[in-house]
Amino acid sequence: MNTGKAHREGDPKRGGRRRARSQAASIDALVRELRADPELGPRFTAWHTEPARAGRACALPRGLRPELGELLARRGVESLHEHQARAVEAALAGEDVLIATPTASGKTLAYTLPVLHALLESDGAARSLWMFPTKALSQDQSKSLNGWIRDLERPWHSFTYDGDTPPSVRRTLRDRGHVVLTNPWMLHAGILPNHGKWSELFRDLRTIVIDEVHTLSGVFGSSVANVLRRLVRIARHYGSDPRFLLSSATVRDPAQHGERLIGRPVSVIDEDASPHGKRHFAVFDPPIVNPVAGLRANALEEVRRIAPRLAGPAHQTIFFCNRRIAVEVLTRYLKEAAPSLGLRPEEIRGYRGGYLPLLRREIEDGLKEGKVKVVVTTNALELGIDIGSLDVCVLVGYPGNQASFWQRVGRVGRRGRSSLGVLVARADPVDQYLAHHPEHLFAAPKERIELDPDNLVLLSEQLKCAAFELPFEAVVREEDGRAVERVRGFGDSPHVAGILDYLAEESGLLVRREAPSGMRWFWAADAYPAQDVSLAGNEPDNVLVLDEEGKAIGEMDRESSITSVYEGAIYQVEGEVFQVERFDYENRRAYARRVVNDYFTEAETDTEVRVLRLEEKRARRAAMATASEERPVEHETWAAWRGEVHVTTVATLYKKIRFYTRENVGAEDIHLPPEELDTEAFVLSLSEWWAAELGLTRGNRAAAWGGVGRLLRRVAPLFLRCQSSDLGISTETRSGHFGAPAIYLFDRVPGSVGLGGALFEEHMEVARAALDVLLACACDAGCPACLGPPEEVGALGKETAEAVLRDLVEGARLVPCPPELSPAPELPEGVP
Repeated sequence: MNTGKAHREGDPKRGGRRRARSQAASIDALVRELRADPELGPRFTAWHTEPARAGRACALPRGLRPELGELLARRGVESLHEHQARAVEAALAGEDVLIATPTASGKTLAYTLPVLHALLESDGAARSLWMFPTKALSQDQSKSLNGWIRDLERPWHSFTYDGDTPPSVRRTLRDRGHVVLTNPWMLHAGILPNHGKWSELFRDLRTIVIDEVHTLSGVFGSSVANVLRRLVRIARHYGSDPRFLLSSATVRDPAQHGERLIGRPVSVIDEDASPHGKRHFAVFDPPIVNPVAGLRANALEEVRRIAPRLAGPAHQTIFFCNRRIAVEVLTRYLKEAAPSLGLRPEEIRGYRGGYLPLLRREIEDGLKEGKVKVVVTTNALELGIDIGSLDVCVLVGYPGNQASFWQRVGRVGRRGRSSLGVLVARADPVDQYLAHHPEHLFAAPKERIELDPDNLVLLSEQLKCAAFELPFEAVVREEDGRAVERVRGFGDSPHVAGILDYLAEESGLLVRREAPSGMRWFWAADAYPAQDVSLAGNEPDNVLVLDEEGKAIGEMDRESSITSVYEGAIYQVEGEVFQVERFDYENRRAYARRVVNDYFTEAETDTEVRVLRLEEKRARRAAMATASEERPVEHETWAAWRGEVHVTTVATLYKKIRFYTRENVGAEDIHLPPEELDTEAFVLSLSEWWAAELGLTRGNRAAAWGGVGRLLRRVAPLFLRCQSSDLGISTETRSGHFGAPAIYLFDRVPGSVGLGGALFEEHMEVARAALDVLLACACDAGCPACLGPPEEVGALGKETAEAVLRDLVEGARLVPCPPELSPAPELPEGVP
C-alpha cells in the first residue's frame, strides 16, 4: 500500500524502487562500516535496528464521498492505513479526534479527507480552519491541500493567513475562504479580534484542524487553549459548533492532553499501522580526554570529526543542534571542510529561527530538489514540513524529550527508505544517562505534558481579549444545593466571574451590568488588548538585529536578548560573523557589523529567588536522640514544597571562546536591566541539623549542594515535557526563607503552567535518575557530565552528593503535611 508522494516515488516506471533498493544498500553499508571501524566503532554505546515493516491496510470508509475514493485511486491509493481509516471514520461520525502517531505515518491525509468530504457534502458551503505551530509548516501544508483541490476541480479557495499574506488574498479569504491555514499568533491577534470581518467563516465553520499538538505545552500551550475557548465562543455566537481534528507525535496520555487543550473529550487514535523502511539508530559517546576529571571530548567537535563518514554526495544528511550558536559554529566548520566531504560549500546550509523568510524558503526548496546535501538546523525543521527524502539524521545532543527525539529522527527514511539516526551524546547528565540507558529512548513516553488554561495570569489576559470580542454573560444555577454564578462560553473554569469582576471594578477595563438572565460584562476601554497579550506569557516585543546598512539580519524575544545581543556579543548568521556594537534595549534594536575574528561569545547570569507563598508540602522525619530526651524522637529532615516565588535574573558577563580549541580568551561585563517574573517553583529543603549530619556544613562539602541542584535540573526533562533550560535554578546553602539549605527549581515563564507542580509530583523519580547518572559517571570528584567540575563542587563533591542523593532516594518516603509558611523549625534542644 502506498500513499501520495510515496507511491509516485515508488513507481517502477520511474525507477523509484530501484533507487530505494540502492539507497537502502548504501545506508546498510554505512552502518556496517561504522560498526567495524576500529576507532569509531567502540564509541557507539548502543545500536538499535527496526526492520522494515509492512503496513496494515484498511478499505476506505463507506461513508466517504466517492469523488475522494476516485481521486485517491488516480493517485495510486487503493486503501488507507488502518489508523487513518479509524480517524476518518470517527471524524465523519462527528467526533473530536486526536491522531497521535509517529512522524511520516500519514496524519495529514487522515485530517484532510474529512475536511474535503465536508466541502463536497455541503457543495462548498462548509468552512475549515487549520492551525499550525509555524508559518513554514502552514505554507507547506497549503501547497499540498491546494493540490487536492485542484485535482478535484472545485472552485474552492484555500490559502495561508499570516503576516506575509497579501492584502488582496486576505480579503478573498475573509469573503470566500473555504479553508484558512494560520498559526496561533495570527488567530489570536488577527482573526478573532476582527471576527466581524470573518462572519461567514465562523457561521459555516465545521472543522478546526490543529497539527503538532504535542508542541502546545507550558505557557504557550495554556495560552493557545484559551485562544481555542475564544474561537469556539465566537463560532457559537454565529451559530456553528465546529469539531476538532488534532494530530500529535506519540506522547504520554494523549487523551488527557487533548481534553485539556480543547476543553472536551477526544477520541484517540494512537496505534501506528503505516509501513516503514529499515531504521538504524545509534548512540555515540565522545571519548574521555581527561580520565582523572572524567572530561569528554566536546560533542560539536566530535561531530565535525566524524562528519566525513555521515555526510557526502551519496545521500542527504540533517544535523540537529539544540542552540542557535551551535548551528552557526557547525555550519562554518562543515563549509570549511566541504572538499573533504566531497561537496561544494553551497551544498551545505544552516537553518534556524531568526533567518528571514525568503532565505528559509530558498533552503527548503534546495532540500526538496536535492541541491542541498547537508543542512544544520535547530528545532526549526523538526516539525512536519516536507523537506524531501533525507537519509541520515545526526542529533548533536539529546533534544530534551522523546517526542522531539522521534520527530527529528523521523525526518529521515520517509517514502519507505532505509535510514540512520545518530545521537551524539554531550558531556551532560541526560545525554550520559541515555548513553548508558538507551532503552529509555525506545520505551513508551515518560514525560508529563503540563497544560493549565486556568492559570490566573494567562486566563486574565485572555479574558481581556475575549471581552473585547464579545460581551460576557453569566447565569445563576444550582450546584450542590447552592446558587452559583457561572459565565457562559469559556470552559468550566470557576475563576472567570471573579476575574471579570476584577477587570470591571479594579482595572476599569470592563463595565458590569444587570441583565434579565443574569450579569453581563462589556469591554469599556479604547485599547486593543490582543496586541499587548503574548501567547508566550511575556511581553510581545521582539528584538530586531540590524547590520551596518540597517538591514534586518535576525530577531529574538526580549528575554533571550540579554544573553545574545549585549554590546560586544558575537551574532552569527549561516557562519557569517557580526559583532554587536550597540544594543538599544528600550527600543528593542541591536546594531551589529561584520567582523573577521576567531571567537564567539557566551553570557553568564545571576539569579535571586524570593518565596511569596508555599502551597503544598511533603516532609520526611528521622529519629534522633538529644541531650534533653530519654529516647530518640522523630524530627524533620527533608521537605519538598510547591509554591510561588519572585525571580530576578541579571546578565553579568560574557566570555570569549575561541573556535575549534574552545579556549577562553577573555571576559567582559554586561550592563543591562534585570529580567523579573513571578512563577511557581519546586523547592527541596533540608533541616539545618540534618544538613550537618550529611556533612553539608563542614569544610568544602557545602559546594556539593549546588551540584545536586544542577544535576536534578538537568535530568528533569527525562520525566517532564520541557528542556532543562525551561527550569530556572537557585541553590542556597543557607536559605533566607528556610534558614537551611534549599534548592529552587522554577518555571522560567511568568505565571507558571505547572512545571513546578509536576516536578513536585515526580521529584523522587528525578532524584533516582540523578543518582544513577552520578554512580555511572567515571570521574573521581565530579565533572560536567554529572555534578560539575571539581573546582565548582569541591574535591569531596561527588562523595558528598552521592550521600545526599542516597539519603533522599533510599530513606523514608516523604509524606504529605500542611505547608509551614514560617522559616524552618528550630533545632531540637541539645543539637549543636
